[in-house]
Amino acid sequence: MAGHIPQDFIDGLLTRVDVVDIINTRVPLKKKGREYTACCPFHNEKTPSFTVSTSKQFYYCFGCGAHGSAISFLMEYDHMDFVEAIEALASQLGLEVPREGGAQTPKKIISKDLYTLMQDASEYYQLQLKGSKTAKQYLEDRGLSDEISTRFMLGYALAGWDHVLKYLGHSYTPTQMIDTGLVIEKDKGGGYDRYRDRIMFPIRNRKGQVIGFGGRVMGDEKPKYINSPETELFHKGSELYGFYEARDATRKLERIIVVEGYMDVIALAQYGISYAVATLGTATTQEHIQLLFRSVPEIIFCFDGDRAGKEAAWRALNNALSMVVDGKEIRFLFLPDGEDPDSLVRDIGKESFEDSYTKDALALTDYLLNHLQQEFNISSKEGKSRFLNALGDLVKKMPDSLVRDQLLTEVANKTNISITSIKKRVLKNNGSIRKIFNPIKDQEVRRTPIRYAITLLLHDPSLVQFVENPEQIAVSNLSGADLLTTLIETIEERPHINGASLLERWRNTDLEASLIHLMKWQPNTDGNEVLVREFQDCLRQIRKKANEKKLETLIHKAQIGELTTREKQEFLILTREFL
Repeated sequence: MAGHIPQDFIDGLLTRVDVVDIINTRVPLKKKGREYTACCPFHNEKTPSFTVSTSKQFYYCFGCGAHGSAISFLMEYDHMDFVEAIEALASQLGLEVPREGGAQTPKKIISKDLYTLMQDASEYYQLQLKGSKTAKQYLEDRGLSDEISTRFMLGYALAGWDHVLKYLGHSYTPTQMIDTGLVIEKDKGGGYDRYRDRIMFPIRNRKGQVIGFGGRVMGDEKPKYINSPETELFHKGSELYGFYEARDATRKLERIIVVEGYMDVIALAQYGISYAVATLGTATTQEHIQLLFRSVPEIIFCFDGDRAGKEAAWRALNNALSMVVDGKEIRFLFLPDGEDPDSLVRDIGKESFEDSYTKDALALTDYLLNHLQQEFNISSKEGKSRFLNALGDLVKKMPDSLVRDQLLTEVANKTNISITSIKKRVLKNNGSIRKIFNPIKDQEVRRTPIRYAITLLLHDPSLVQFVENPEQIAVSNLSGADLLTTLIETIEERPHINGASLLERWRNTDLEASLIHLMKWQPNTDGNEVLVREFQDCLRQIRKKANEKKLETLIHKAQIGELTTREKQEFLILTREFL
């Protein structure tokens, strides 16, 4: 397993690249005052609301909220994941991306030949499809057009034991073909083709490289599907069929529908619903959800309405609970009995499918409560108790969030039990993470000395040189003091860090939203002298408020007991200061 990319490398990378250059090669920017603007590439607009700051190395859209560093932009615009974006930026600078813990966790180097082998196999299967009347007729009977078959690179594996083995054997070794899962090794040596007389569905990773296959029979033989085994290239718990095609088809994905089969993905895409993916013979994993949430704010799980579909949905819910966060949405869609996405979209078309079904999908919390209420009778005391016990086991998996709070409020209303009692019962022994800075909602930022000091540091980290006693800020117990102190310490350790690098350090944490709001809050001037004066004024106000709070504490302590000699001295000094 590869080690983590060192944070110092990411910091250095973001100080060497220019976010303006990165964006301008993809979205033409216009200079406007101290910043650059454009129409947002992530939503349709006529008036530019997309702003890029050179000083902070940060972009923000006031229309749709898209934001971030050069890394974030490549992830959103070029559909890269976090590591891919870092590697792309490093490549532009001619740098190799290091990994921490290299000796303990050496990176597994995958030969490019294996990727080439899989691409050659895919092209071979596609060529066989063109020459097979039976396979082409099967796809035609299933209602698939030549265009959609080409887009998803569908192919056909001949009925025989060694067609692929012989064809690829001219360029690759039997070991390579076994390692990729194309060939099964015999006990006594040699091998034979894994896929025989099957329609072939190439599985591509996020870069579009073929990493595995799914093979489907054209009759009633069992098993209906055979998927690639776990290999160096293919890990079914972290890959999704159709994900590359979905990102390739739509620049800005708003949602992803997770369906159960390859044919469902392809049929939906043929009818214009190009944002469907399927798991690969496994239940939806947390890694799948993390992957999707990096690309879209909304996931819809779509299941058949039969017993198997409902059981699969409940497994998906259990795996999704720990991934619930504010600003992201998970919903559940159940189709009528006897229907699957493939058959339904052909009957009613894209518009009706989206209007009649997708829009009415159940929110995760609604599905959870509906499921439990069908299992337990909350009109009786015993049923209510069992209901709360089952709910507690599930809710404890959820992070502290507004979604969880709303769920518990609804439970209180349904059971006529106070919200305090519900939380005590359901959340017992469920530790929460202490927030060092209260999240700021979408309204205008309320200006306080600490918030403005943070904003100024994000704008110009060099201002940290004017902080004389960060320890006094740390012990002040003022709201946000911990975050300000952490920023100061980070900048002092890395004097050349910029605002975008600081933001990257809190990616996907509770603090990210707060920092983004402060990042987009622009100081009134870029003049260095004015910025210094405003920052020093913030520090004076922070010191004054901290001393006021300390004096209040000493007064209270004096009223209820004796002050120590040191506390008496502090009391006299602070009293003189505020007289």
